Amino acid sequence: MRAVDTNVLIRLLTRDDPAQLRAAEDFVQHGAWISQLVLMEAAWVLEAVYGVRKKELARGLEMLLDHERLVVQEPDVVAAALAAFTRPRAPGFSDCLILAVARKAGHLPMGTFDRGLAKLEGAERLAVPGRKRA
Repeated sequence: MRAVDTNVLIRLLTRDDPAQLRAAEDFVQHGAWISQLVLMEAAWVLEAVYGVRKKELARGLEMLLDHERLVVQEPDVVAAALAAFTRPRAPGFSDCLILAVARKAGHLPMGTFDRGLAKLEGAERLAVPGRKRA
């Protein structure tokens, strides 16, 4: 099966460049694979560059998981990350996916300095000697 990179996925999702959209649609016509790395990068681009809000991003990721021609790498892991991401005050999708990958691999707890990420089950906030924990 063919794979797509981030800019192809962004064209498919944003539909902001008609010529590139046609090329991307032609490429995925018979199916394509989306890696977790591409999903992470696409989520960042959509939020940072396109101003997509969390709810819209979550809806788009859900659509990708249910797409008839696009296959997401380890959809169970992505679905778990998406479930964590949609909780109130959850960290970004990338952090949720990193934790979900570590969980699937059996490598928990996952150490972090990120307060938001440390609130999720399986993540552990590391203490830094000489610094107060806020």
